[in-house]
Amino acid sequence: MPFYSEKVMDHFQNPRNVGEINNPDGTGEVGNPVCGDLMIFYIKVRDGRLEDVKFKTFGCGAAIAVSSMVSEMAKGRTLDEAMKITNELVAVELGGLPPNKMHCSNLGADALHKAIEDYKKKSGSGA
Repeated sequence: MPFYSEKVMDHFQNPRNVGEINNPDGTGEVGNPVCGDLMIFYIKVRDGRLEDVKFKTFGCGAAIAVSSMVSEMAKGRTLDEAMKITNELVAVELGGLPPNKMHCSNLGADALHKAIEDYKKKSGSGA
C-alpha cells in the first residue's frame, strides 16, 4: 500500500467540487489508457475568472484527490493564473504523491487546462 499524505486522504475521502456544471463555459477531458483513469473538468467563467470548477473522475484514490485539489486551487483565479497550475504544484500542495501515482497529477492539471482552452475557443478569445 503506497503512503499517502493526510491531505491526499482528506481530498480522497471528502472530495471538493464533484459534479457537473450545466451549460459549462468550457470542458476538458483527459484519460490515461494505461491506468484507466478518466477526468472531466467543467468551468464557469465570469469577468476572466474561474467562478466555478467541477469535476468527475473515474480512477484511483490519488486521481480523485488530485482532481479535488486542482479544483480548489483553480476556483476564483484568473484564466492565466489557472493555466500556471502544474502537476508539480498539485503534488506539492497535496503533500506529495507516491512516484507511481505522479501521472495522476498530470491528468488533473491537463484536464483543467483543456477546459480553459475549450472556453477560449468557444468565446473567440484565442487559445
